[in-house]
Amino acid sequence: MLTEVAEAVRLQEGPPGVRSVLRALRRLAPASTKDLSRATGLPVPIVAALGNELRRRGFVTTQRPSRLTEAGLDLVAQLGMDLTLDATCTTCDGRELVIPDVLDEAVRRLRALMESGPAADMAIDQSHCTAETKVRRVLALLTAGALPGGSLLLIGDDDLVSLAVAVVGDVLGAPIVERVTVVDISPEILDYIQKVSAGLGTRVETVRHDLRLPLPAELHEQHDVAMTDPPYTAEGARLFLSRAVEGLRPGPSHSVFFSFGGKSPDEMLEVQREIMGLGLVTNGFVRNFNEYEGSGILGGVGFFQHLLTTTSTAPTHAGEFSGPLYTGDKRTRQREYTCVACDARLRVGPGARWTAVAALREEGCPNCGKGPFRPGRLVPAEDPAPPAEQPPAPVQTPVQTPVQAAVQQAAPTPAPAAPVGRTYGWRRPTEQDRAALAERARPYVTRQADERDLPAIGRFEAEIARVSFGEDAIDDPARWASRLGRAMEKSKEGMIVAHGPGEEPVGWCWVSINQNAMTGDRYANFRSLAVSPVDNRSDVAELLLTAGLEFCLAGGITEVVGRVHVGNVPMRTVYRKFGFDPTSLSMKLFLPGGEPEGASTR
Repeated sequence: MLTEVAEAVRLQEGPPGVRSVLRALRRLAPASTKDLSRATGLPVPIVAALGNELRRRGFVTTQRPSRLTEAGLDLVAQLGMDLTLDATCTTCDGRELVIPDVLDEAVRRLRALMESGPAADMAIDQSHCTAETKVRRVLALLTAGALPGGSLLLIGDDDLVSLAVAVVGDVLGAPIVERVTVVDISPEILDYIQKVSAGLGTRVETVRHDLRLPLPAELHEQHDVAMTDPPYTAEGARLFLSRAVEGLRPGPSHSVFFSFGGKSPDEMLEVQREIMGLGLVTNGFVRNFNEYEGSGILGGVGFFQHLLTTTSTAPTHAGEFSGPLYTGDKRTRQREYTCVACDARLRVGPGARWTAVAALREEGCPNCGKGPFRPGRLVPAEDPAPPAEQPPAPVQTPVQTPVQAAVQQAAPTPAPAAPVGRTYGWRRPTEQDRAALAERARPYVTRQADERDLPAIGRFEAEIARVSFGEDAIDDPARWASRLGRAMEKSKEGMIVAHGPGEEPVGWCWVSINQNAMTGDRYANFRSLAVSPVDNRSDVAELLLTAGLEFCLAGGITEVVGRVHVGNVPMRTVYRKFGFDPTSLSMKLFLPGGEPEGASTR
């Protein structure tokens, strides 16, 4: 049975992994999937899939949080695991460090700084650690004797540890380090660190740098201690640790503090080989030391490792790195998720509409707009997706609304196969034509959207939803503004607004770049177009759409796809004017909830 369950979910840990979940259930019940993930070190989707397999066999209750059934308890007893003794320290919860009362203020201040700081980018394996974890990392530096004094090098700092060091020093009344150097690729993170640290009394230097390239020469061999929380791949660990070693002073016994997420034994073997290859030795290891916000796949925890340099320590990456670095770069299979609200099956992973489950949760189910989502089996990316992945287009005729002159359903669409003998329906306008269009659209001009536009964009998207979905629409402007704000934090490219002098936007266009799951070709997904009822509304719509298509050409895109509600005649007119060809038809049928009494079934 253990082998069957392990094989059903392709568990790399095999039967011992299934045993660990049963053992944790026996000890922790009732237990959530996240609790079991933390207890076993297995990713949340894997634990959920294992739970489903055990549930099908009658060993785990259908109610949540989960418990073992009578059959499950008998099984655990048969396997010799009917022992619930737990020796984990109840004071530190196994983390080996306790935050003293004097630093409670530091935790509160860091929590406030996190709320106003840059958002995490899941695409590059970012997931912000909690304020308590930040303070524990500083305490780990102090406990190991790496601080106070000396210089600290942070290889990547989306966790804002530099600010934690500065805040702890401010709370204690004096800086606890001579100098902190932060190396990161994100200007938003670096600007925020500079802005906040300026008034805290700690010397914090920031360097914008792509760590795929060697450290700048002025940072080589200049620091006493380093810390990094790299992308959660063996390649990411090797590269970031190698850059940390580049920046450390020569000689043994310099500290490198390394945070990482739980992986399978084979993957962790790769990471440990990278550590050994760098000539580093493990001086300490604490499992579940780091707690992260929003990192559901790892149960929100990761380990913390204290490494020391030796006489053999040397960088393994002296030059440029060009291979896969992030988890998404290495993922080769999709996972199927089921919407709990409507049972739609949705693919997440490489080539799918959502590359990570966090993106699916953020957007909501395309079929019902709800969630949550239950993880299922792993499938190769090239396997055909279930029909539910492409939700049917609504067909109810919308009521005329103020911005209905040009509104487009905001739902990504897969690129169709290239037709034989294709014709080109739109070409870049000449300078004279572009100038004439700009004159007709006056006083409105286009620019890239930014955060100040979110309230207006939220209203546009709510109206788009009403036109596309009628009574079933998610039409809360604040909710749309929040969603688009998160999307904007990742990339503003292709987000365009039209506005007059000193006015809020009167029009909105969004074009995103996608990749065809079958062919690998890049294409543009025309997601949104909306214009308020201004006098020259059609000209503003044309100006916006032209700007969107020019964005596509600038990015080397030659295929643009989109969807439009059957009743949205103005938008269909805009499409025709720009030469879009209809290539598919969505149809929808509503069935009654049940047969009336006496109705014939023949």
